[in-house]
Amino acid sequence: MKKLLMLAALLGAALPAWADSVDTLKAFVQDVKSGRAYFSQTVTSPDGAKKRTTKGTFEFLRPGRFRFEYAKPFEQLIVADGQKVWLYDTDLNQVTVRPMTQALGATPAALLAGGALEKDFELKPLPEKDGLQWAEAVPRQKDSQFQSVKVGFKGRDLAAVEILDSFGQKSLLSFTRVEPNVALDSQTFKFTPPAGADVLEE
Repeated sequence: MKKLLMLAALLGAALPAWADSVDTLKAFVQDVKSGRAYFSQTVTSPDGAKKRTTKGTFEFLRPGRFRFEYAKPFEQLIVADGQKVWLYDTDLNQVTVRPMTQALGATPAALLAGGALEKDFELKPLPEKDGLQWAEAVPRQKDSQFQSVKVGFKGRDLAAVEILDSFGQKSLLSFTRVEPNVALDSQTFKFTPPAGADVLEE
């Protein structure tokens, strides 16, 4: 990237507006220590057929803490407390818990929670699309559950995350009402299984 910038300066050429999207992603991971947003998630099957759309709220506090609360159409909660990741299915009254290191690794959640960005992912800028600047992160692990993660920014604000899994299924999370570096209570990222819930440890 440095060589590209120097060459452009020497030639008097203008770089594409999307060329700094990787820098935006790096700055987001480094500088935004907490955040809150609403999200809409649409999952699309490999053949392009729309499967389902869910909505909810997302909060994170670096390092390693986040909370996805799905409200519609099915209630579900995913909480990372820095040590473990808890998934609570309200309808089944079932909790699945995994160690943080096992659950995250080179995953989209690791990107948002502040993982080892360049250690875990190969990064590259993508052309502007839908009014957003995009950066792509490809897991360095060959056995990852994900083929790629694309992160979209509007200016410096997180706007979207597009996940392509190893089966070709695509999930697009669109964020609204984003509040970066907001004060969050650490208790938000604590989870206690409800009474009577089945707890499965993996």
